[in-house]
Amino acid sequence: MAQRTVRVVSAEIQQDGRYLLTQRLPTAVLPGLWEFPGGRVRDGEDDRDALRRTLADRIGVDAHVDEKLLEVQHDYDDWSVVMAVYRCDLEAPPEARRVAALAWVEAGDFGSYPFPGADQKTLQLLLSDASDESA
Repeated sequence: MAQRTVRVVSAEIQQDGRYLLTQRLPTAVLPGLWEFPGGRVRDGEDDRDALRRTLADRIGVDAHVDEKLLEVQHDYDDWSVVMAVYRCDLEAPPEARRVAALAWVEAGDFGSYPFPGADQKTLQLLLSDASDESA
């Protein structure tokens, strides 16, 4: 039987050298883990539209969605996720509406926040790109 594949979009939002992370609700799949804000893409929905919708819903903000930074696939036991990460700018400060918590975190502190597997791959790629740019 073929694995179910879910497409999700996430926002890389930086402010003063820190990244915005959100914590998944206790009732969510992979509860309590941290991630870049975003969510599932609905059938027929454009990535950017999905990201604007989920950011408004979960952290109460309108966002300017800029370039796609990367796309990763991660296989869990019973399903697979394809995650596209876009650089975004917010129109207003975020608030925890449909997430358990928000945090502004320096990249060096990501190890203190447990992430789902797909997000962990994303972090590794983003951090390796950032270190390449600063070299």
